[in-house]
Amino acid sequence: MDVDPHVLPRCTLEGIRVVELLGCDEAELQDFFEQAPDYFKAVNGEPATPIEAREELNGQLPAGWHCSRMYWLGYRDAQNQLVAVVNIAADLLAVGVWHIGLLMVHTRWHSSGLAQRLHADLQAWAVGKGAHWLRLTVVVGNTKAERFWPRLGYVTVRIREGIAMGRQVNRVLIQVKPIAEKGIDAYLALVERDRPGAP
Repeated sequence: MDVDPHVLPRCTLEGIRVVELLGCDEAELQDFFEQAPDYFKAVNGEPATPIEAREELNGQLPAGWHCSRMYWLGYRDAQNQLVAVVNIAADLLAVGVWHIGLLMVHTRWHSSGLAQRLHADLQAWAVGKGAHWLRLTVVVGNTKAERFWPRLGYVTVRIREGIAMGRQVNRVLIQVKPIAEKGIDAYLALVERDRPGAP
């Protein structure tokens, strides 16, 4: 098993390399976000704020949550331009649970298959680092996400109401995909907050 926490996932699409995004990449990430107004309107009820990238790169987990490592990944083409970004937290809430906070592909790459390829590479990398499940949150009304994630094998384990995000209050789906030998029941036994009816 790969135990070096600094090794990043690879991208199997020729010409795309993966880098870790840092504070010095804030302006570029901000520009990337501002070119995706539909996503931010669906999730936050408004376009990306002027400090969206800064807040994301410096973001903290909710009180009482923990993870072993947070990654901000940038996918760069041969011209060194960002074509996709990913935020993923290792061992969020429990060891073996990797949470995808964001997977966003630049609009010029929509319908290219990049998102699916990127996800497959990300999943293989996470498995190599000990992940048993991938977890994410889908905002009800973000129709692209509602269609995309179930096609990749994610299942809804919990619906949460009243989640404030930006200018709106959302209903969200907590979705999980088993990627090792352990299934959904084992996940719910481990992550109590995602059980239906839990506080």
